[in-house]
Amino acid sequence: MKYGSHSLPHRNSGYANEVGESFRSLVPVKVVRASYAVAFAYAFADTGDKGWKMYQNDGRPKKVLIETGDALIWQTLASVVIPGFTINRICAYTNTYLQKNVKRLPPTPRSLVTVAVGLASIPFIVRPIDNGVTLLMNLTYRRWVH
Repeated sequence: MKYGSHSLPHRNSGYANEVGESFRSLVPVKVVRASYAVAFAYAFADTGDKGWKMYQNDGRPKKVLIETGDALIWQTLASVVIPGFTINRICAYTNTYLQKNVKRLPPTPRSLVTVAVGLASIPFIVRPIDNGVTLLMNLTYRRWVH
């Protein structure tokens, strides 16, 4: 089974929290939290999908549990935790930079620029994060359980 590949048709919902973090300066925190719920729902659905396929192909409980655990850890790190943190920091630093260096920019346009930078960053962070999490998994969990 290839980890890091998104097999579900709604894979873009895994990016919901990055979008939520991008809009943090413009929307209530409840919206950002809801975006994390969507991203976690995707991660759990993808984990379940991979676990079910492993069960159908192999069926051995230990193997299914190990592979499902791998998928859950990978998805949680690569689809939710690290990207959310990364976009949060990109937006926070963008906002701080604009406040300090573009003082004449009013708050609403500053927030719009911050959102745009966050959204524009998403395509650039996905592959490095996926590759980094795969490397981390190869050096830790996958060594420990295989």
